[in-house]
Amino acid sequence: MKRKLTLASLAAAAIFVLTSQTQEEPIMWEERGMTAINTATLATDVEGYAGATPVIVYIKNDKVERVEPLPNEETPKYFALMSRKLLGKWKGMPAKKAETAKVDAVTGATMSSDAVIENVRRGVAYYNHFKR
Repeated sequence: MKRKLTLASLAAAAIFVLTSQTQEEPIMWEERGMTAINTATLATDVEGYAGATPVIVYIKNDKVERVEPLPNEETPKYFALMSRKLLGKWKGMPAKKAETAKVDAVTGATMSSDAVIENVRRGVAYYNHFKR
């Protein structure tokens, strides 16, 4: 009897561990006085040159504080160029404006830029819909 209980306990523990590891990360959460929005699941259909280009958009007082890229498969050289020239364009922009702002892609990294721009738009749109 003891052995059956032990095996059942082990099976339950294994199921718990497996299901807890496969849970998706939250889309929006509070962090250091800011709202953070992860676009990994908001923009699964948006791809840059080599795949998905998710970002985290940080918003404070209804203004974009910063945009941080998440791991991706883009060519590091071109993604770094795009990051330097593009990610700061939303800083200080009101969330309502950031959702529809016309932001130009970076020459030489156009596909990556377009994907990041769409990720930011979707993240801010999510914030505007659910947070405000």
